[in-house]
Amino acid sequence: MGGQASVYFNPWDPEFRNNPYPHYGLLLAGPTPILDWGPFKIVLVARYADAISVLRDHARFSSIGPPPPPEAYQGRLAGSRNLINTDPSAHSRLRRLVSRDFTPRRMRELEPRIREIAAAIIDAAQRSGEFDVVKDLANVLPVTVIGEMLGVPAELNATFKQWSDKLIDAGNNLPGTPTPPDVVKTLDALTDYFSLEIERRRRTPGPDLVSALVRAHDEDDVLSPADLLNFVSLLLIAGNETTTNLIANGTLALMQNPDQLKLLISDRGLLPDAIEEMLRYDGPVQATARFPKQTADVGSTQVPAGAIVFILLAAADRDPARFQDPGKFDIRRSPNEHLAFGEGIHFCLGANLARLEAAIAFNAMLERFPRIHLKDPELKPKYRGTYFLRGIESLPMAIE
Repeated sequence: MGGQASVYFNPWDPEFRNNPYPHYGLLLAGPTPILDWGPFKIVLVARYADAISVLRDHARFSSIGPPPPPEAYQGRLAGSRNLINTDPSAHSRLRRLVSRDFTPRRMRELEPRIREIAAAIIDAAQRSGEFDVVKDLANVLPVTVIGEMLGVPAELNATFKQWSDKLIDAGNNLPGTPTPPDVVKTLDALTDYFSLEIERRRRTPGPDLVSALVRAHDEDDVLSPADLLNFVSLLLIAGNETTTNLIANGTLALMQNPDQLKLLISDRGLLPDAIEEMLRYDGPVQATARFPKQTADVGSTQVPAGAIVFILLAAADRDPARFQDPGKFDIRRSPNEHLAFGEGIHFCLGANLARLEAAIAFNAMLERFPRIHLKDPELKPKYRGTYFLRGIESLPMAIE
């Protein structure tokens, strides 16, 4: 994409998506660049101090972007809101609807069931002698957990994962081009399913998240019918995609740094710190966006109202002004106040759940397979999804 000299930022370039990290150095060293993308001004915020300043400043930097272009298919979700694209006070009211399901107390209640699911996955891998961390563990565990929280049948988990991956992949559609037919079909299938489920929970409510949101819709004016559908769909997608990528990217980081893997196997008490380092070193979410309500300064750069501000979380987490030797994967790094889950009022609602699932997954995997290593030591992984949600397509392991 065009822009200031030497700065390259193109989320639609497969090579850039595969490894954006070499491009972050210039962004961290120079002034905050403003790029021209067609009718839009794009601002790239990379430095940690600037990123955290923007994320915390919801008074000047909104989460409500411009409406989707007419060629972008919205289906049943047209005109709807969710946690990601709202500001206070609507955001605060929406977040309260589900926050009780993501508290530390709720995580303690979920933990035995998550351990049970992880153990069954590892048992199956041990029986077969084959283990792909992505396909067998990272893809399966998070969608199973969020599916149970939403109260949907386990036999649909594979279908949900396919829908989720397809809708995430739609982010690679070039701006100004129509939504591909397979994405239209997937969005319709997902929203048709949940529309029927919403009606079913209205008639027969349960203790699940969908029933709680249906009650909120029926008893208050917080959610429109389209908002309700959007919220449920977001919980399914966000509830599995980011944790899938955390487990996969984290496993690759361990395998590519055998000294850190050996250290973790010898002292499993380091796992919480290791997970924080996985999140910092190669986080599942590379960037998020904000929209300035008025002209605002970011560092020494004046950002015009109407611009799109990309906060490059993964670049900020490699900022040498914040992290010593940021390109090194160090599971004993402390302090480690990374931005992988964002910051401010939009701090990831599911952060506790993602950490818990990752801890259980790595404990189960390393306990059962203490000599685990990459089946192909020279593996150059292929990345799926979009630049914004970074995840590995496949990671075959040797588990003898």
